[in-house]
Parts: sequence; structure tokens; C-alpha cells
Amino acid sequence: MTKSEIKSEYQHSVESAIATVGAAISDISRVKILCALMDGRAWTATELGIATDISASTTSSHLSKLLSRGLISVISQGKYRYFRLANDEIAKIIENLMYFSPNHISQAKITTPKNLRKARTCYNHLAGEIAVDIYDSLCRQKWITEDGHAITALGVEQFKNIGIELHTKHARNICCPCLDWSERRFHLGGQIGATFLNYAEAQAWLIRHQGYREVTISKKGYKALTQYFNVKRKEEK
Repeated sequence: MTKSEIKSEYQHSVESAIATVGAAISDISRVKILCALMDGRAWTATELGIATDISASTTSSHLSKLLSRGLISVISQGKYRYFRLANDEIAKIIENLMYFSPNHISQAKITTPKNLRKARTCYNHLAGEIAVDIYDSLCRQKWITEDGHAITALGVEQFKNIGIELHTKHARNICCPCLDWSERRFHLGGQIGATFLNYAEAQAWLIRHQGYREVTISKKGYKALTQYFNVKRKEEK
């Protein structure tokens, strides 16, 4: 293939991509859905319909079109399906478009009780605002890979420095992103998530309440979380 042919094929590919995005955002309802998802969380079709004031059947149809064009992705968890923006690049495009409408505010609301939203257990690992902040820090500091499915060599070393020994050689599901049902963003699951929760409890960083999923972060815990992950009390931010 000649340089001219390669250039022509690339141009056609770019033009097709732009046309696909253009077609996807040509409808005001789809634009509303994309703007609602700009908060970085994942939402069900019902919640998006309420947030954008679109009927359930219409919301479902628009979500299918956005999925087929690769602007959003879907996460199935239990009996629920959560929708979120496909990637950061899509978010940047929408953010640039939102420049022309600076007064947009997402109407989607979270009704989870504050005590559970702050910190709780999710199966055998930590969930809630604190856990989501920790996950974001792990990605930012490159302790885990960007997709959250693997720990890096740096991560193994840093966890060891904290006091957490990870046996990764033959481990299955060493770590994975788990969608947080109150924050609608990811927290850390897998072997690391379980190990971290047990270690944090042993170090008195947190207190688990027997018979309840609620978790209380201690003063010592906040100090440690700030040191390692820059996670602070909300009032300190």
C-alpha cells in the first residue's frame, strides 16, 4: 500500500469516526444522557431517564444507539445494568462541547444513607466514598494498571512497604475493579481488596460493626489513608 493510499484510508477512517459521533449526538435526548454521565458515575437506564426527563422506552432506545457507536459502555452487576461513558476521550469531547452550555448541571441524585455511603463492606472488601478514593489513588500512583485488573511491580513494592504481603505469582483474580453501588464508580476488589480490608482492620484503621455493613474509619485510619493514598476526611478537603 502506497503512502497516498494509507493517508486516504486514514482520512476516511477519521471522517467515519467523526460522522459516527456526530450522528450519535444529533439528538437532544442523547446529548442529555451523555451530559448526565459526565459526573463520572455509572447509572441505570431508569435513573438516566429520571435525570434527563425522558421516558423509559425512549431512554432504552437512545442508550442502545450510544452503545452501538461506542460512546458509552455497560456494566452488568447482579440484576442491574449500569451505563457510563466509554472512556476519557469521549468525556473530553463532551466537555469541550459543554463549553457552549456552561450552566449544565446533572440532575442525577444518590439516596444511599450517609453512614453507608462513607464506608462499608462489599462482600470481602471495602466500599463507599473512602474505597473509591483509594482506588483512584492506586490508579493515579500506578500501583495498579489503568483498567484495575492487575497490580504493577511498583504496587507490589509499595503495598509491602505498608506491611501488606501479596502473593501474586500464581494468584487468580489478584485485583479487579468493582462498581460501587452508591458512588457508581470503581473500588478495589479481588485478592488485594480482601487483603487490604483485613489488614486495615488488624491495624485498627477501621472498625467493622458485627451484623452490619457499615464501617467506621478511625483517627489512626485517616492518618494512614492520608499518608498512603491522600484520602482525608471530607471536612479536611
